[in-house]
Amino acid sequence: QVQLVESGGGLVQAGGSLRLSCAASGFTFSLYSMSWYRQAPGKERELVAAITGISWRTNYADSVKGRFTISRDNAKKTVYLQMNSLKPEDTAVYYCNAVHQTLTNLNYWGQGTQVTVSS
Repeated sequence: QVQLVESGGGLVQAGGSLRLSCAASGFTFSLYSMSWYRQAPGKERELVAAITGISWRTNYADSVKGRFTISRDNAKKTVYLQMNSLKPEDTAVYYCNAVHQTLTNLNYWGQGTQVTVSS
């Protein structure tokens, strides 16, 4: 079955760094665009960063541009989110998402990993 398993979250001081990983299984990873979303308490889930499956084109939320980097390893079926210069407002549960590049009804979510940035 399809699984997306996030890891790498935790507690970090402002200005610090974390690297999130999302290990995928149960689908053809290279055919899916992969994204990281986040949801802070009382707020809607928002897109943080995305990367396409073949061309590896990326896009980022304005709030994280220049600080976060999304990447993927199709051989390892893993997507990463390198987060630098973390701010307290980056505190949220971070979710991994996979969407087929043409069959967009094929859409999967991980269980989320907590990132807490202390000031």
